[in-house]
Amino acid sequence: MKHPTLGVLVVALAAAGLRAADTPAAPPPAAPSVWQGGARQRPEPNPKAELLPQISVKGNHFVDPSGAVVLFRGLSIADPDNLVERGRWNRELFVAVRDMGANLVRIPVHPAAWRKQTKAGCLKLLDQAVDWCTDLGMHVIIDWHSIGNLESGMFEAPHYITSKEETFDFWRTIAMHFHGNHTVAFYELFNEPTHSFGQLGSMSWSQWRELNEEMIRIVRYSDKQTIPLVAGFDWAYDLSAVHFDPVRAEGIGYVAHPYSNKRPQPWEPRWEENYAFAADRYPMIATEIGFELKPGEVVDDSHYGNRITRFLEQRGISWMAWCFDPDWWPRMLKSFDGFQLAGDGEFFKEAMRRPAALPPPKPGS
Repeated sequence: MKHPTLGVLVVALAAAGLRAADTPAAPPPAAPSVWQGGARQRPEPNPKAELLPQISVKGNHFVDPSGAVVLFRGLSIADPDNLVERGRWNRELFVAVRDMGANLVRIPVHPAAWRKQTKAGCLKLLDQAVDWCTDLGMHVIIDWHSIGNLESGMFEAPHYITSKEETFDFWRTIAMHFHGNHTVAFYELFNEPTHSFGQLGSMSWSQWRELNEEMIRIVRYSDKQTIPLVAGFDWAYDLSAVHFDPVRAEGIGYVAHPYSNKRPQPWEPRWEENYAFAADRYPMIATEIGFELKPGEVVDDSHYGNRITRFLEQRGISWMAWCFDPDWWPRMLKSFDGFQLAGDGEFFKEAMRRPAALPPPKPGS
């Protein structure tokens, strides 16, 4: 005997199935058209863009609009994306940098963070930083923070991986976005070029020079004011090739990262030979110096900290300490809470507040 209720249910389900089959399915979402979007649009003018003095190159110096020589002493922070992840991206960080005595802030943008944040997201973070720095009276370096060989396409770690195409496009995007903004004084074209003694392939100086010249051309199509900064080999330490084959562009600066482990002592003759000679012809910034203060270590007159800052200032070379962070080595902070300074942080705070070292007197003077 058939169950009457079951029969009714089967009939009802069959009817529902027929009605569902008779109803047209919703069309899939349309794929975005390849024809949407056009030429990149310049951002809306920033009302703060010209509040700080524009920095330019005159001979082998950076100068303000009056022609006065500017010596920069500043700090690097961590990548904005990393600070966002840790909940530490805020104006208070930049206030603490200003309170250290800095007049220049270096903002590193890693290729992996550029892709993760997307262009729009990364530009939003940089806009915030630039506005905060404008309000606080500090100029900015935007730094493409990769380490490796841009010619071979080999890099030291995954977050540094990039390409010529991405690097060129980064600078096209940045130059178009920040052109005319006096707060952004410098573009550091590539943080630390190295072939790591052949481990990352080969790259000649002429290849590296040409890559920098291409980046400078791309930047200057949109932005003829911001100063491009060029690094040398050996993780941005060795500028020896500038003796005979400098970058073929006017109005640029060179950078060095003269950490204490780069050469054995005595340091000063080697610093002069390896990079500081370039300061006779070009303006320079040591965009990374730093040290981790060991327990019981005393920062006396012979300590690296005093010797490197004194040497750079006597040669008219600006400098920046790495890194104003409790996690990124060498760490200038013990903690973000209250911005507690580590030993090297205490040193650099004092160094940025003291009078600049004068060149030594010439013999017979």
